[in-house]
Amino acid sequence: MLRAMADRLDISQRKKDHLALCAGDNVNFREKTSLFEQVELIHNALPEMHADAVDSHIDLLGKRLAAPIIVAAMTGGTDEAAQINQDLARAANTLGLGFGLGSQRAMFVRPHTAWTFKVREQAPDVLLLGNLGLVQARTMSSAQIIELCRETGSDALCIHLNPAMEIVQPGGDRDFSSGLDTIRRLVAELPIPIVVKETGCGLSRGVASLIKACGVHHVDVSGSGGTSWVAVEAHRAVDETERLLADELWDWGIPTAASLVQLQGLGLQAIATGGVRSGTDIAKALALGAVAGGLAAPVLKAHRAGGYDGALAFLQRLIHTVRSIMLLTGSRDVAAMQRAPRILGPALARWVP
Repeated sequence: MLRAMADRLDISQRKKDHLALCAGDNVNFREKTSLFEQVELIHNALPEMHADAVDSHIDLLGKRLAAPIIVAAMTGGTDEAAQINQDLARAANTLGLGFGLGSQRAMFVRPHTAWTFKVREQAPDVLLLGNLGLVQARTMSSAQIIELCRETGSDALCIHLNPAMEIVQPGGDRDFSSGLDTIRRLVAELPIPIVVKETGCGLSRGVASLIKACGVHHVDVSGSGGTSWVAVEAHRAVDETERLLADELWDWGIPTAASLVQLQGLGLQAIATGGVRSGTDIAKALALGAVAGGLAAPVLKAHRAGGYDGALAFLQRLIHTVRSIMLLTGSRDVAAMQRAPRILGPALARWVP
């Protein structure tokens, strides 16, 4: 009983720590980048269309989005998290974008925090992505997971993989067995689609192939180059051994652009998160085959600086940039943007399978 109480308190503090750290600039990868700087899109001086003819709509996970942009999984479980979730979900709903909840483990362990994840009242039409760790899902029944999704009204459930983060986290998980069996069970038994996502370390072609064999059609590569969750835990470490390990693994992972090229030809719908900071990055991700781009830390910082209005303005600029680059590459729709000519630099080209 005492251990369960300690776990509940620890999750609450951890969520507060994560928010504070991710709003700063000292948890980014040190040397490794997303490799989007290795993608050059070719300018089309004769696009032969009006700017208003650009169609940035996509159909994703049963919803139609006005632009291929998702406010990626961020937070939950605290009063501050509730306000952030409600504001950002409302902004995404207003603009026709997707929105991802933070890990709902806190909601399961501490049911009284469930309200911090509930955004449907503010965002009735948004594409809403639930979120649960694979290790936690393994120990839960499908009925329990279905109830978590029902409570939030999620359209799909992201199952996140985060072994690097867990092994450096104080009190983190160490048993990562039976993951594929768990994914197969959820695909078979949940009434909503499953999105398998990493947490800042990327998906390789081999892992993506295993995920696809489980019946999954959507993944979020969540590669390296943005926030390093290993770095986040390095700042939280109190044990010297944990801190040294986190410091050693600070830059661990597959760059986001590299993960996208690794997945080409597998037939998966890939969302690109991890080091995506601008509309240009989103356009480059589309040109590498992504169906959408997602970002979290830049939206959080915009919200910290200007609240709901600041986040809304930032997301509007993203949409405008993506649509402008679609015009400048002669891409009338997102499918055409995915086929847009591009040149890969040598550091990224070596990842092409």
